[in-house]
Amino acid sequence: MERIQITSIRFAATLMLVLLSCLVVFHLLILSGTIPYNIVWGGRLESASQMHWFEGVSITVNLAAIAIVGMKAGYIKSYISEKMVNILLLTLAMLFALNTVGNVFSTTDLEKILFTPLTLISAALCYKMAMTR
Repeated sequence: MERIQITSIRFAATLMLVLLSCLVVFHLLILSGTIPYNIVWGGRLESASQMHWFEGVSITVNLAAIAIVGMKAGYIKSYISEKMVNILLLTLAMLFALNTVGNVFSTTDLEKILFTPLTLISAALCYKMAMTR
């Protein structure tokens, strides 16, 4: 029986796809009003229209990240070079790292306790995928 290597690109991509898919669902629940928007974005959103804009950007970025990770793992046919996919993964790693810092300074406990480790793990996974052939 073959042992699963936690460091394998396929494992990293699959875990990242699960996390990103959960994030998309989470942001859709915020857009629908099921989850109050005052617990995200550092607790700094001031209106529903501001929330719609921020959530729209977030969902778009997460869907793009799903496509990039899917290309790296071979789940999606890539129409861009592997080098460009790796550059985009490094960009995502930096975005998640910056998001981790933002979560540390959030005014909401949910972001500090739950999303800080998730964005840190996401940054590490994206970096691992970018550095692996």
